[in-house]
Amino acid sequence: MRIGIALGMLHPAVFEAVTAEADRLGFANVWMPEHLVFPIDMSGSPHPGEDTPPVPPSTPVFDVFAMLSFLAGRSRQIRLGTNVYLLALRHPFVAARAILTLDSVSNGRADVGVGAGWLRTEWEAAGLDPATRGRRLDEALAVCRRLWSEETVEYHGRFYDFEKVMFEPKPVQRPHPPILIGGESDAALERAARAGNGWIGMSHTPESAAASIEKLEALRSSVELAPGVERDRPFRVITGATITRREELEGFAAVGVTDLIVRPFKGSRDAVEAVKRFAGECGTGDPNPDATST
Repeated sequence: MRIGIALGMLHPAVFEAVTAEADRLGFANVWMPEHLVFPIDMSGSPHPGEDTPPVPPSTPVFDVFAMLSFLAGRSRQIRLGTNVYLLALRHPFVAARAILTLDSVSNGRADVGVGAGWLRTEWEAAGLDPATRGRRLDEALAVCRRLWSEETVEYHGRFYDFEKVMFEPKPVQRPHPPILIGGESDAALERAARAGNGWIGMSHTPESAAASIEKLEALRSSVELAPGVERDRPFRVITGATITRREELEGFAAVGVTDLIVRPFKGSRDAVEAVKRFAGECGTGDPNPDATST
């Protein structure tokens, strides 16, 4: 089981130091959340059962692929992931180019977590109907997969319509970086099973993760897979977790979790030292890059 570090909730000034230390210690990934814009009027939450936004609208946000590309240049082996990127808020040409750039400058270390998003007013601010966000995401993913793998692409869908184009270069990871679907809803689980190379959950215990994994396994054996998704390829199960002892890792591995995302620090000031302590007390997992390929 691989262990990654969550960069969300840290001050951007420590992103580089935390990533460099996690890379040195052998952690598998760093993960960064993203939004396009925060409207003043915010409601809802990505956490099931909660209705209070987890961050204020004044939260600093950077372009996630620009930031991860910078961190790629400050690291050697650690993978760089989005948790999660609101792909369908952008035209797939823009999203595919940003993802391709990270994969290229990192020499194939990109992990692409995507989701439909929980903040409906963000979609409204961008001039898009939030009721269409799941369908837009499905169509945008289909376009991106073709851009990354086909010599020429022509597409005529509900949301995107264009004549033949070329998209070069192709990603380092073939046929493309891992597409990991985030979310806890039934729709998100179904999308992960149908169109993803893995699933990213919120914060779980082994017991709650097992329930989601059971649903995913049932869905993966029954849904019609999206074009470009192969049933026999490895499927990653990724979730956040609070880990204080090495023994707690065994429970997650036993139920089928392949990747854990941890936040071992209380704040930015202690982040680097907390990453060191976690590595010493709980380990860093198995960062073997071969195990993360699609």
